[in-house]
Amino acid sequence: MPAVQADEAAPARPGWAQRLKQGLAKTRDRLGGQLSSLFGVGRKIDAELYEELETILITADVGIDATQSLLDTLQKQVRREGLTEASELQAALKQALIDLLLPLQAPLAITRQQPFIVMLAGVNGAGKTTTIGKLAKLYQSQGLSVLLAAGDTFRAAAREQLQVWGERNNVTVISQDKGDSAAVIFDAIAAARARNIDVVLADTAGRLPTQLHLMEEIRKVKRVIEKTAPGAPHEVLLVLDANTGQNAVMQVKAFDDALGVTGLVLTKLDGTAKGGAIAAIAQSRTSPARPIPVRYIGVGESLDDLRPFDAREFVEAVFTP
Repeated sequence: MPAVQADEAAPARPGWAQRLKQGLAKTRDRLGGQLSSLFGVGRKIDAELYEELETILITADVGIDATQSLLDTLQKQVRREGLTEASELQAALKQALIDLLLPLQAPLAITRQQPFIVMLAGVNGAGKTTTIGKLAKLYQSQGLSVLLAAGDTFRAAAREQLQVWGERNNVTVISQDKGDSAAVIFDAIAAARARNIDVVLADTAGRLPTQLHLMEEIRKVKRVIEKTAPGAPHEVLLVLDANTGQNAVMQVKAFDDALGVTGLVLTKLDGTAKGGAIAAIAQSRTSPARPIPVRYIGVGESLDDLRPFDAREFVEAVFTP
């Protein structure tokens, strides 16, 4: 009688590069797939090709300004190098996109201030709380101790969700049933100092940039942090939902004006988002030349689905089937 076979092992989870490609599937379909057809063998470079390329880029959420910048770059290269075949443009476009996004590539370095305080902001639903949980796991993997501040005091669900992430990561969460966000974060900083914690991740209530009175409240939170720990917050991260498209550019401007944003997190690149908005963000920050770096991108709900942004890796995932 044959031996009973053991259950087959569960299939291995795809690696980061594959998950990134899966997360950028919609962008690749809209951009990479259409470009492959556009740059087909035998087609010549002409005005009609440029018009089609412009339409493809704009519908992929690259944005009008970034699209025009990319087209200008390509046209200059065509004239400079005497290119005539459409197929020669694909590699040129990939490199132009990489060059546009490279100023955004700057991983966050946790310095020796103790605690290093990271303030997170963004609109409701952008993924702030989930991002905090992932960052806690990431920093723990680097040997850092972490404490979470449940500063979104307007939503009980946000506090509960952060408690769950705290339990999953085995980290302390400072919260209050009542009180304002600034008070919670004040207590969290004091607790971090007493326990020699390396990093404090401070959640804040979701804000729409048009809600001016609420934007003023989040400014108050930052002022309290500054008074409590001179030089802090050491990082102000704005969490952006990749599905918001061109609206992400407006969010960056509004929150930067209010808080002085030092880094971005692009979330929900889970196969439904059009990731071209990152090019629009890059273009909007090139004049004046103060690019706000994309510190991290997220491609799913698992704890390890958040990684530092790599411009070349991102563009390759868009173009590679």
